[in-house]
Amino acid sequence: MDLNFTPEELAFRQEVREFVAQSLPADIQHKVLNGLVLHSDDYVRWQKILHAKGWGGTGWKKEFGGPGWSTTQQYIFEEELAAAGAPRMVPFGLKMVAPVIMQYGSPAQQERFLPKILAANEWWCQGYSEPGSGSDLASVKMRAVRDGDFYICNGQKTWTTLGQYADWIFCLVRTDPEAKAQRGISFLLIDMKSPGITVRPIITMDGAHEVNEVWFEDVRVPVENRVGEENAGWTYAKFLLGHERTNIAGIGIAKRELARLKRIASLETKNGKPLLKDPMFASRVAQVEIDLTALEITNLRVLSAEAAHRAPGPEASILKIKGTEIQQAITELLVQAVGPYGLQLRREAMAAGYQGDAVGPFYSVPLAANYLNMRKLSIYGGSNEIQKNIISQMILGL
Repeated sequence: MDLNFTPEELAFRQEVREFVAQSLPADIQHKVLNGLVLHSDDYVRWQKILHAKGWGGTGWKKEFGGPGWSTTQQYIFEEELAAAGAPRMVPFGLKMVAPVIMQYGSPAQQERFLPKILAANEWWCQGYSEPGSGSDLASVKMRAVRDGDFYICNGQKTWTTLGQYADWIFCLVRTDPEAKAQRGISFLLIDMKSPGITVRPIITMDGAHEVNEVWFEDVRVPVENRVGEENAGWTYAKFLLGHERTNIAGIGIAKRELARLKRIASLETKNGKPLLKDPMFASRVAQVEIDLTALEITNLRVLSAEAAHRAPGPEASILKIKGTEIQQAITELLVQAVGPYGLQLRREAMAAGYQGDAVGPFYSVPLAANYLNMRKLSIYGGSNEIQKNIISQMILGL
């Protein structure tokens, strides 16, 4: 197994690096590199720039408008974007529902939805979790009752990330309440402008409006908006979750944030000694870097397997667990690196792209909010405890 990049892949890396250096708007880059709040317009603007280049759907086949890249090219692309300070591509349309539509959707659905996702003309959100159904998605209760050419949907979804911006939501709904858990679920595409849908914000502990609860009251959804067969939605849901868990690993982002941690910890403190010179702190930074290097090698092994047309097994769960733990560890060390200045929670300053004098150094402004926000990583996309169960079943047969 050769984990080194080929000359062609290294040339591709340079092409991506040069494009991003020329095309990434400076104001967006400033926000990303300093942990400030990105608005929906920032994501849309950057996606449209990528789309104009033909790079809007990194994992998409050419037949659907993508560049037809290999998995290694996709990895290099995302690593370069993260290092340069580009926003992470909003995954719900591009990397979650789009692959499902490509694989299982009808030609009419592919023609209707995929071009608008690629061009950032429609924003998607995910309707999986419910108040009583998080990691155990097979227990979803939102009902969809067939009424001629429509489904009548009633129920609630929660933790709906960026649902306040969404034009569409993809939902797991129960279409056969008598069937065993996984067998009675269908996969619906629902217009968020439909009568009967109410979006209510959930303000998280970092003061942000990032997630929502979405209520459905007698919402009429055309049957033509069902992906695949009725009651077969669990198959499509598992297919989607495999994409989500690999994406959550965020190796490129972790490498960028680790570099930021080192920069901050290398600055002189009041006693004139950089924190990175402290053996205890330096050892914790070193351990995170070792873990990140090991995770990157694991990811490269997955890419090598995919290049040889071998589907990854428990690796997706391994990437999810370790990737999220590493990202959380980095945010914790960042807060510790600025001492008492890491206690401030200044959401308004972050949202405004704050550049003036703060209480303490400017770079300390977003650290507390980022630390709190990143606690979610080990929960969403299937909690890390669930992922450990998956690994034990697939490797140990337990």
